[in-house]
Amino acid sequence: MQTEPIRFAVDYAAHGAAAPKSECVLLPYALPVYDETIRALRPAVLLFPGGAYRKISAREGEPAATAFLAAGFSVFLLRYTVADDGYFPCALIEAFEAIRFLRAHAAEYGIDPNRIWLCGFSAGGHAAAAAGVLWNHPFAASIGYTGRAHRADGMILCYPVISSGEVAHRESFRNLLGDRYCDELLTLTSLERQVNAKTPPTFLWHTATDGTVPVQNSLLFANALIAHGVETELHVYPRGDHGLSTARFDVLSPRWYHDPDPFIPETVSTWPCDAIRFINAAR
Repeated sequence: MQTEPIRFAVDYAAHGAAAPKSECVLLPYALPVYDETIRALRPAVLLFPGGAYRKISAREGEPAATAFLAAGFSVFLLRYTVADDGYFPCALIEAFEAIRFLRAHAAEYGIDPNRIWLCGFSAGGHAAAAAGVLWNHPFAASIGYTGRAHRADGMILCYPVISSGEVAHRESFRNLLGDRYCDELLTLTSLERQVNAKTPPTFLWHTATDGTVPVQNSLLFANALIAHGVETELHVYPRGDHGLSTARFDVLSPRWYHDPDPFIPETVSTWPCDAIRFINAAR
């Protein structure tokens, strides 16, 4: 398994953004080609951990990567720009550049250039979904992205931040936009408004009792996807806190151990299997 960080140069100025303070890094969890005579290419998952655009959550990084690795996928974790280091559209630019990098280097990593999926959690779900819905938006063209090289082939969105409206997670939008927090950009980054018929297939899951990012974020996005004829699967689990990651015992918060609910690790933890099935069946 390759784990050396990938540092790819991003020309932020060429895409209309100020360069962030920190370097954009892609962490590969890429499986080797075990037999040169086998030519099957692996799907790639580009992973976006959450953290309210304030930090990158470790609990939603490697634990999620291992779930996809176990299914034979290659995974690449994007350490995208968060608040104080830089603001919109830095994370979007980094997502587009990471997709283009993986497609250009597909042969090197043994991945299928036509099966590059995004998987994001919470605010990372917003970063992933932004790349998924804005790839063909006039805004993308205005910052230098045309064609299809930066288009993802699908999305896995886990309790995502989506809407800047009534059900918004305000902290995420403040951290995303910084001093550019305004109605115009709030509308642009309210992603249920940006879905179109060219949005890639999407799998979503959320818990009905999420007290941080309301489940309506996923419902709004799913409704928009369905209205535009986009292949969609949505799972709403009846209970569970925000930030469950893979919902395995090793990543559940200390709060869960004080009041253990076996439903979480027994039922919510099935989402990676459902997502992998969706990826393999997507058209």
